[in-house]
Amino acid sequence: MANSPPKVVPVKDAKQIEEFIKFPFQLYKEDPYWVPPLLKERRDFFNPNKNPFFDEAKVQLFLAKQENKVLGRIAAIVNYNYIKFHQEEAGFFGFFETNPNYEIAKALFDAVRDWLKEEGMESIQGPVNFSTNHECGLLVEGFNFSPAIMMPYNPKYYSDYLERYGFTKAKDLLAYVLDFNNPSAKRQNLAKKVRKKRKITIRSINLRNFKNEVEKIKKIYNNAWQKNWGFVPMTDREFWWMAENLKKLVVPELCLLAEVEGETVGFSLNLPDINQALKKVKGRLFPWGILKLFYYSRKVKLLRGLTFGIIEKYRKLGIDLLLQEEIRKIALRMGYLREEISWVLEDNKLVNRTLTRAGARVYKKYRIYKMEI
Repeated sequence: MANSPPKVVPVKDAKQIEEFIKFPFQLYKEDPYWVPPLLKERRDFFNPNKNPFFDEAKVQLFLAKQENKVLGRIAAIVNYNYIKFHQEEAGFFGFFETNPNYEIAKALFDAVRDWLKEEGMESIQGPVNFSTNHECGLLVEGFNFSPAIMMPYNPKYYSDYLERYGFTKAKDLLAYVLDFNNPSAKRQNLAKKVRKKRKITIRSINLRNFKNEVEKIKKIYNNAWQKNWGFVPMTDREFWWMAENLKKLVVPELCLLAEVEGETVGFSLNLPDINQALKKVKGRLFPWGILKLFYYSRKVKLLRGLTFGIIEKYRKLGIDLLLQEEIRKIALRMGYLREEISWVLEDNKLVNRTLTRAGARVYKKYRIYKMEI
């Protein structure tokens, strides 16, 4: 890079949005672990007329450029739902990507900091893309694996740039891997006892009754997650938009609901790690990408445990154990060998203890950073 500093410009038009979306394709073109997103999905995600996140948020995208070449990108985010829920004037940054040069990163962080300060924010957290309901966290351990579906990936040098700028750790998020072929005999016996003692029904989601099923899951989600660090309640429009997008990926047998005396009190959403197939598509479904996606999707052996929740007053009945054991049996029957369970807060002692006892191990770690403005 020449001696002149990079120029950071706010994204204002469709051409610049396209540059913002496509920059990672340039940055990671030689990286064997990076997974190219689908361009159409990214365009919809950044479209305020389609993504309901923008209904309750203000976002400014930035590009770092030099002689019309993109060197980096970042987003500054004010999430009014977060501010209202947490009573905290905290802004966010996300979608941070940069060539290996600290001066580029510094210029991008400066732009975000200045913009958030003008918006009245008192601190910055990130990365979140756009909130903790989406991809979030900076990969700090586990670089020799590709990201599972809807999980981020980044080079090692990013954490150095954030810490050099003045960001400090806010919270670590853990990703576990569980081998389905090595079940715990103790947990299997315990699950049998729970089944005999409790009147708990475990069933698959009924996609023909999708609306009612989603309403039940939404109720559990908001109840089970509301006390978690960083939680941001989704609006009805956000929840339904996400549900409609996930419906395309859901395998009904792998989305389980738990019922106690007819009341739905827990759920476990597990998705095939379609990222293993997306690597072959390189961001485009047409003309041949959709055929490649279909072909390689059938070879996927990894699941991602995306979301798991139980209404608080039902958490000590063994429902988590039954859901985990049922998923393990179904997954093996369908040809899946292991599962990434992500993400889990580092200080969520109950879930971390449960996963460790089930034989899962931490194999990746992500970090949310913070900084006062």
